[in-house]
Amino acid sequence: MLKTPIARGVALATLGATLAMPSMVQAAFIEDTKANLELRNFYFNRDYRGDPTLASGVADTGQNKQEEWAQGFLLRVESGFTEGTVGFGVDALGLLGVKLDSGGGRYGNGSQLLPGDGDNAADDFSELGLTAKAKVSKSVLKIGSLQPKNMAVAASDSRLLPAVMRGAQLVSNEVDGLTLDLGYLDELNNRASSDYEDLSINTSARKGITGATEADSFLFLGGQYKLTQDLTTSYYYSNLEDNYKQHALNLVHVLPISEGQSLKTDLRYQRSTDDGNTNVDNKAFGAMVTYSLSGHSFGLGYQKMSGDTGFAYVGGNIDPFLVNFIQINDFANADEKSWQARYDFNFASVGVPGLTFMTRYITGDNFDRADGSEGKEWERNTDIAYTFQEGALKNLNVKWRNATSRNNYARGTNIDENRLIVSYTIPLM
Repeated sequence: MLKTPIARGVALATLGATLAMPSMVQAAFIEDTKANLELRNFYFNRDYRGDPTLASGVADTGQNKQEEWAQGFLLRVESGFTEGTVGFGVDALGLLGVKLDSGGGRYGNGSQLLPGDGDNAADDFSELGLTAKAKVSKSVLKIGSLQPKNMAVAASDSRLLPAVMRGAQLVSNEVDGLTLDLGYLDELNNRASSDYEDLSINTSARKGITGATEADSFLFLGGQYKLTQDLTTSYYYSNLEDNYKQHALNLVHVLPISEGQSLKTDLRYQRSTDDGNTNVDNKAFGAMVTYSLSGHSFGLGYQKMSGDTGFAYVGGNIDPFLVNFIQINDFANADEKSWQARYDFNFASVGVPGLTFMTRYITGDNFDRADGSEGKEWERNTDIAYTFQEGALKNLNVKWRNATSRNNYARGTNIDENRLIVSYTIPLM
């Protein structure tokens, strides 16, 4: 087990919660407890093409490259619930990031993997998150450190360590086929940080959002209902205080054609308006149609922004619920239209389980540049991943992610990027 203050803190917190309960209710709490340690090794390389003085976030240094290598330790403990009508439990999350290589003008102010100041990355950083929970029937309330994943807000886990939010969330599954989800959030700890910060709105010059201010709270309420075996619908309402209000709809249909063959349709619509301080006014429509045959998947996507501004969502390391939100860009500028072509292949269909491949190309246009002319951008992604199926390396996952991004609005934001991630999860309980 990881011998660090984080690991010891998680263990003591969980042990303390257990000892505080009468022995007759501890059985389920202990028997259902799950714990694992993920070792995540992450190499990140981003090359800014063109004039480096125009690179977003690195203009002052003239930096044209970010390169970092780090080791992450992610300790997750999820207890069971005590016996009784109301069951109680506690979850714990211990995070530690250790620098392996950075600096020398290669550390980025964009904080891709490690926190720091200027050209210097921190040697290490850590966080301990605790979550109290209570369960009644099929409803669970959690209070403390959260990593929500829904249409309204999704904490990112695409770097060395995940983003973590603070608040309360209630998820109920009392009715078959229906999931209700509501929550209150007030702080965000970004992926490359040990500190919680106030919430804010994601904005840029091309989104045209003005009047943004720090928010004391983010509220969301929604759910998912399975209308039929093949058709699922979802709705969420959310409000980032003083910044925006948003209604989000999603419809997913999977048409089985024959064995190993299907057609999936994913339709998304979000309406965002201001909440007092900003000028947010956006309608976002997205559609993705995917045809699957054996190990092959072919997808076509379309995304359209309309209204006075671009798409509004929580700033920091939060992933928006958009069809064309991908490795680098979100294609959500004011009035932008974008198209996606995607191909996936699972090599298990040809006798190589554990090996997967994905490539996609997205192009967007119809948004304004600073001089009023038409803005254009495109991005190409390729992912190759392999999980060892047997032997001493069983369950070791290796993934290479490559991206190329080009645009005509700022030369320094043209990007070539590579990420190499090696992860291994050790079950502890």
